[in-house]
Amino acid sequence: MLKSSILLLLLMPLVALSQNKDDYIKRLKAVNNRSVTYYNVDGIDFTSQTFTNSFTDKDLKFVYRKYSITNEDQKLKDSDLAYNNIHITKSKKITDSLNAISSYYFIEDKQKMITVICFSYFDNPSQDFEHELIALILEDKIPMNVFENNRIDSIDFAGRKIQLSNSCYWTNVNTVQCPYLGEMNWSLHKNLASANKTIQTQLAVTGLKKGLKIISKEEVKVLFENTPTTAIKVVYGFTGLTNLAVKTSGGKSLIAYYLADKVRENYVSCVMSFWDNDKTLDNGLPPLLDKVMQLSK
Repeated sequence: MLKSSILLLLLMPLVALSQNKDDYIKRLKAVNNRSVTYYNVDGIDFTSQTFTNSFTDKDLKFVYRKYSITNEDQKLKDSDLAYNNIHITKSKKITDSLNAISSYYFIEDKQKMITVICFSYFDNPSQDFEHELIALILEDKIPMNVFENNRIDSIDFAGRKIQLSNSCYWTNVNTVQCPYLGEMNWSLHKNLASANKTIQTQLAVTGLKKGLKIISKEEVKVLFENTPTTAIKVVYGFTGLTNLAVKTSGGKSLIAYYLADKVRENYVSCVMSFWDNDKTLDNGLPPLLDKVMQLSK
């Protein structure tokens, strides 16, 4: 798990675009992790968690603390939702053109308990998108095949089943880490514009991380799921080497491939990465990356 704190800087899906209401389920994936459920669709990560507390001011204050909500945060009721709720939006400026936005919904569910659904963006939030996914969650309308098993022996990668080693595990929904064998994250999108925007935002945000430096950056030709395409290859180094994950990995640099393209009937954004001391095959890639991508000669 120690390696994942660095790799997750690269692998978090980030961007929300406008959506249609009838096809989220086709691209939605989820993982249950104890009391929290993690979701991903169209490059958007969001979570849901239910507390046994009742929807009272006193109990809400207790739940607010779990999400670092303070008295200064503006609390509004979203009258367009068919549930008693408190909606809170928090924004933090990242660059002149990027803001990190968290959209929290504290909802009184059918069991009269508090369900919290939190969306994270580096773009303008889509209220229609939020409302539809909230309804799917609260009305229990998400099919079981959307949920991945916590124990990984195989993954559904954009419609293809891929067998993995016993050492692999989820670090987030649609994010698989195989220690010393590589890590990858992917998301299914409605269109290629959404997939490309997700990749460009991930590149921009990762480049701002403290202690991280870009050693090299180039476009390379690859075969991604047997489709010829172009990936952005970035080699990252670390200044100070103070991060515990860097020390534990023993690696000095991290190699990452960013790409977006159509795979079968899906548009996919994907980031694949590995440390310079991970096990690699003759083609220069670790076993996990080799399952979905090959370098063109």
